[in-house]
Amino acid sequence: MLHPRIKEVTERVIERSKASRQAYLERMAYAKKQTRVRAGIGCGNLAHVMAACSSSDKARLKADEQPNIAIINSYNDMLSAHVPYKDYPDLIKAVAEKYDATAQVAGGVPAMCDGVTQGRDGMELSLFSRDVIAMSTAVALSHDVFDGVLCLGVCDKIVPGLLIGSLSFGHLPVFFLPAGPMQSGIPNKEKARVRQKFAQGLVSREELLEAESASYHSAGTCTFYGTANSNQMLMEIMGLHLPGSSFINPYTELRDGLTANAVETMLQQLIESKSANTLGDIVSEKTVINGLVGLLATGGSTNHAIHLVAMAKAAGVEINWKDMADLSEVVPLLTRIYPNGSADVNHFQAAGGMGFLMRELRDAGFLHNDVKTIVGDGLDAYTKEPRIKQDLTIMTDSTLPCKVEWVDCPATSLDAEVLRPVSDPFNKQGGLQLLTGNLGKAVIKVSAVAEQHQVVSAPAKVFSSQSALQQAFAAGELNQDFIAVIKEQGPKAKGMPELHKLTPVMATLQDQGFKVAIVTDGRMSGASGKVPAAIHLAPEAVEGGIIAKVRDGDLITLDAPKGVLKLHVSDEELAKRELEISQTGMTYGTGRELFAGFRNIVSSADLGASSFGIE
Repeated sequence: MLHPRIKEVTERVIERSKASRQAYLERMAYAKKQTRVRAGIGCGNLAHVMAACSSSDKARLKADEQPNIAIINSYNDMLSAHVPYKDYPDLIKAVAEKYDATAQVAGGVPAMCDGVTQGRDGMELSLFSRDVIAMSTAVALSHDVFDGVLCLGVCDKIVPGLLIGSLSFGHLPVFFLPAGPMQSGIPNKEKARVRQKFAQGLVSREELLEAESASYHSAGTCTFYGTANSNQMLMEIMGLHLPGSSFINPYTELRDGLTANAVETMLQQLIESKSANTLGDIVSEKTVINGLVGLLATGGSTNHAIHLVAMAKAAGVEINWKDMADLSEVVPLLTRIYPNGSADVNHFQAAGGMGFLMRELRDAGFLHNDVKTIVGDGLDAYTKEPRIKQDLTIMTDSTLPCKVEWVDCPATSLDAEVLRPVSDPFNKQGGLQLLTGNLGKAVIKVSAVAEQHQVVSAPAKVFSSQSALQQAFAAGELNQDFIAVIKEQGPKAKGMPELHKLTPVMATLQDQGFKVAIVTDGRMSGASGKVPAAIHLAPEAVEGGIIAKVRDGDLITLDAPKGVLKLHVSDEELAKRELEISQTGMTYGTGRELFAGFRNIVSSADLGASSFGIE
């Protein structure tokens, strides 16, 4: 039986989305009815498609009897999460050849790292890179010579961008292939401890770099539960990954086996059963609700309060922060993964992983089971986990990875400090909360905040940058109870940069016994930590938001349990105050001038901070 709140929220999302969803499905139905261009392509056009192909692939493309699969790749060899994708195209093509099919790298998409750009000017391009990736995906697929799509992406903006772009080609089957997390390094709590010590001037930069390098140390996704790993959870719970494939480490037999199996699965659907579920069929209102439930049950990244709104809209589905908050009241928190605990995603995987999580949520009525996935209908397959088949006699080609089989996931959690059943959750409510009041509306990640810190009422200290707050801390000006108000960080002002440099400073003050919190129209992201932070505040300062009228000393209350964010200043006084905006003119440097158009047209955070007016 579906939980009543899940049913209620789903029904209102379906009703709210009726017109936009119908318009989307009609577009996809029209595209599906069209003869694929390759079937009647001109000789010059086809020659361009296959000019650099092998003679065997040229013959297959000329015959036009078997599928041609598009690969959209976020590979680069600078960023650990994307390094494993270097070898994926060759493996994919080898599997395709076994089926007498072809695969081509249709395009690459940029993959920037917020971990590199934290506190730097380049971070102001970060959010907009999602929409660049969406457009890059559309450009790659616009050649219209493909029968299916394999998206290779992991991190923060890459997966949302790939999905938004692919949804414009939702008449095709689209699979997402993860690369997996790196092996565990030093404990996350130790890394956080060294960061705070550095912020206090108690350890050297060399010691800080040693700790950071021991944490981020090899190929694969960072192991904390930030946006990258929230992306992987989201793609699996929405049925766009193979079951159990999200958190398998790179360069392992099982990882390569899953990649090969994904290609085989798509080709079998296209060639043999001819019953592949298309992306437009899979990403429905119920699928999106399942994604929201997964985020709440795992204490996932607050970035998805933005991204999932934008991704859903690209499929004609309209969701909002109220939907998230209403679901959060009933969805139990079943995981403790850093920053919501001390474990990393490898520990989560070892404890039972996605199969255990999805089985628990589905069986308790928190997930819709009547959904489509890349492997068929329903979520039964997603309550299992992959293993390498022990019978190696099934191998017909020793150059390809070993075969994969799926077995039942553990009946009980193998580590109750990391993963729990619905009957014994870490918290009866989910990890995100909507805050409202005269300042506007914001979200807070409460799963990482201790109960005694979830209510703060204190005077404001107003800053227009995180560096200004850091300077005040270094000068000894913040040794008191206060709420840091960091304004002019929203999508229209600065592209909504993440403000992680605030975390060590504010955590240090909190540890010293001060009551502190953060209010900002910027982002804190999936690594939002133990300090209460009202983020994504809308309307933002440069759109006339009340945050631009806050003055030093104004009393603010942040009450996470009650969902309240209140500035204790009368309406009459606020009406008299002028907006204080420090920014003027164009933003230059690090490519920011190229994104002026994005800043001019981007929607507010609660509408997905999107540059697209998708209907």
